Amino acid sequence: MKAYERRDDLTTSKTKARVTKAVKPPQKRGLQATELIFRAALEHADRLGLEAVTIEGLASHLGIAKTTIYRRWPNFASLITDAVLSDVTSMAPLHEYPSARQTFEVQMKQLAGIYAGPRGRLIRSVMGRAQLDPELVKQIGERWIEPGKEMSRAILRKGVVRGEIKANRDPDVILTCLYGAIYHRFLVPYKVSRTAESIEVFVERVLDIVFDGVSTGIEK
Repeated sequence: MKAYERRDDLTTSKTKARVTKAVKPPQKRGLQATELIFRAALEHADRLGLEAVTIEGLASHLGIAKTTIYRRWPNFASLITDAVLSDVTSMAPLHEYPSARQTFEVQMKQLAGIYAGPRGRLIRSVMGRAQLDPELVKQIGERWIEPGKEMSRAILRKGVVRGEIKANRDPDVILTCLYGAIYHRFLVPYKVSRTAESIEVFVERVLDIVFDGVSTGIEK
C-alpha cells in the first residue's frame, strides 16, 4: 500500500510539473493581452473610424470582460494613445548613434515613412480628434509627446557635452524645428510626392537647415 502511495505521489508530482510548465507567467499573459487589445483597437479604428470605436465594442470583439480593458486604461483616449504610440515606437525606435545628428536622422526618416504610409491616416485622425477632445490632448501630451521630448532632450544634451551642439541653443526649439517639419509635411493635408526617396531627401534637408544653425562644426 505504501509503495502504491509513493507511485501515486510521483505521478501526481510529475503531472503538476507538466501543468506548471504549461501555465504562462502572469506578466507574459498580461503583455500578450495588451498586444491583442492594441491590435484590435488599431484595426477597429482603421476600419470603422475613431468615433465608432468603444471599449465595450473592443471587449465584445475580443471576447473578454470590459473590466479587463478598464483595469489597464481608464478611457478610450488613453487606450488609443498607447496603441498608436506602441505601434509607432516599434517601427521607429529612438536608438542612439555616435552623433546627435545621426540619431535624429535615422529616427526621423523612419517616422516620416510611417506618417506618409497607411498608419499616418490613423495618426491624423487621432490628432484631429484631439483638437476637440481635452482628454485626448492630455493623454497624448502625458503618454507620447512629453516622454519623447525628454528622451530627445537627453540626446541633445549629450551632443552639447561632446561638443557637437552649441550650448546656448534652446533644445525645445531645436526639436520643434526638427519634428514640427515632419508633422506639418505628413500630418497636415499636403499635396507632395510621398515616395521613399522624397522622404529621405526631405528629412536630410530639414536636418541640414537645423544643424547648420546649432552645430559647432564638430561631429564625433
